[in-house]
Order: sequence, then structure tokens, then C-alpha cells
Amino acid sequence: MSSNVNGIDRIVRVVIAIVAVALAAALGFGTVGSWILLAVAAIMLVTAAVGFCPLYRLLGVSTKHAQA
Repeated sequence: MSSNVNGIDRIVRVVIAIVAVALAAALGFGTVGSWILLAVAAIMLVTAAVGFCPLYRLLGVSTKHAQA
């Protein structure tokens, strides 16, 4: 499992996770929508932490070596 997520992509994923948790809180944590948002937040945080995105692997995408 090689890294396929660069630093900027990791930061964006953390921001998305924070926004998803905030929206889940706004909806109320007992709703189906909030559970979906919390799942999205968890996936974003895990992929940001480990630097690997399985969906990127399936699609053949890598932002690791992208030049800005």
C-alpha cells in the first residue's frame, strides 16, 4: 500500500471531515443524514492520516507526485 495522497489533498480531506462533523451536529446526531456525514468524515480522516485512498487506487489516480 503505497501513498497516493499528497499534502494539500490531506489538508482538504481534514477540512471536509471537519465540515461534515459540523453539518452532522447541525442535523442532530440521531438522524440518518448525520450518520452518513459522520461516515464521510471518518473516511476522510483515515485516508488523510495514512496517505492512501483506495478509490484513487481503483481509478488509477495519484496526487502524491503532482506538481503545483
